[in-house]
Amino acid sequence: MTLTLDALLKDLHDRTKNKFEKKPTVVAKNDSFDVEKLPIDKPEWHAIDDVACVYFDLKSSTNLAKGRRPESTASIYDAGVGGVAKILRDFDAQFLDIQGDGGFGLFWGEKRFERAVTAGISLRTFSRDFTAQLDKKWPDAPSTGFKVGIASGSLMAKRVGLPRHLEFQEPVWAGNPVNYAAKAAQQSSPERMSVTGSVYDSISSNDFIVFSCACGDPALLWEPVTLEKIPDDERFGQSLGSYWCEHHGDEYCNAVLAGKTHREEVPVSERQKRNRLAEGTVLTHDAVKARANERERTRSVFAALKTKP
Repeated sequence: MTLTLDALLKDLHDRTKNKFEKKPTVVAKNDSFDVEKLPIDKPEWHAIDDVACVYFDLKSSTNLAKGRRPESTASIYDAGVGGVAKILRDFDAQFLDIQGDGGFGLFWGEKRFERAVTAGISLRTFSRDFTAQLDKKWPDAPSTGFKVGIASGSLMAKRVGLPRHLEFQEPVWAGNPVNYAAKAAQQSSPERMSVTGSVYDSISSNDFIVFSCACGDPALLWEPVTLEKIPDDERFGQSLGSYWCEHHGDEYCNAVLAGKTHREEVPVSERQKRNRLAEGTVLTHDAVKARANERERTRSVFAALKTKP
């Protein structure tokens, strides 16, 4: 292999200058957004006003191969990451990206928050079983499990790479949801799932997600968490430590996906706790207002963009 480095760097310099001078077109797609139609060979990005991202990361994955045959390590990754991919597919994620021992799924369109959050809870429930089977099979394996974070917001996307070379093309997602979901997952543990402020804003009124099941007295499940690595009002999120109940999980999951939100048996006292959680401190209360204002600003920005079907 012979490379003319000076020529390569000069070409990249000129390309960067040209990209900066000739800004691309940004087209609002929203519900008609289609990954398969992302452009590669023209200066056009497709934008979508609200996307929910579920990010997952396998804890201590770098130690899973130590003292273990390659075939065993491969089976752990296949069972774990492959299982998560199946969950995200079954909850109708429109895009899935796997990055070694982690990755993310994107949800947009109808019931995107319901699909994303129920997928996240299902991922946690699977993670518990996956870890139990791993510990039984290999008692000396390091403690593991999937860390999960969920975030939302607007995105722009385009295929970036070399035209006519599919193996050198990938969608690039410009915006906060993937980055913030990754930061939420980093601050989480396999025992708890963290969601950013706007995600909880969107699901906080759903009794099937917010309160425990009818196996006992329904109680508020979520706890406030400050996601320190997120720089804006999205950092005031919520954390969930529960899983799907083996008796009510199927019923509640499908109730959420069907659009149901109300449960008669939830005590008034627990609903009041939810209201107090939403109000929080002056800081978190102001953050709720700021997130609502940001959503309105985003709608205005997208309304001004060129639209295409």
